[in-house]
Amino acid sequence: MGKKHIVETNQEEAIKEQEKIDKTVAKEANKTKQSVAGVQGGRIFITSTYNNTILTLTSSTGQVLAWKSAGSVGFKGAKKSTSFAASRVAETIATICKKMGVVDRIEVSIKGIGAGRESAVRTLITQGLNVVSIKDVTPIPHNGCRQKKVRRV
Repeated sequence: MGKKHIVETNQEEAIKEQEKIDKTVAKEANKTKQSVAGVQGGRIFITSTYNNTILTLTSSTGQVLAWKSAGSVGFKGAKKSTSFAASRVAETIATICKKMGVVDRIEVSIKGIGAGRESAVRTLITQGLNVVSIKDVTPIPHNGCRQKKVRRV
């Protein structure tokens, strides 16, 4: 089987990672400072595909305040599509929501089929956000295109 590598993270690395998240939050807060002042509630759109999970935080009018994906959080390759990666993305979006003060009313819309659907929603709820509604807006074909003609031999 080979050797098993155990990755140990010490306090210094965890503090550096938290500071990195705080810097990005401060940067995004400065960008959208004018539009955030009037924000009471917001919407979070979860796009979960086979390869990635993307969370977008918008105001109630639809202005994008912040977005994060599994790739931007630090996952690469096949690890981006896991439910663990989706929960980490949801944690970072929740911290951004708390820093901006958009925790009053959150509406969640889920699109796509992937491993990170439920875990992202559960993480948003456990982080202390007031989730009012959860909608599944995955596009479903009703009849689709016309099928090919039957082959005659």
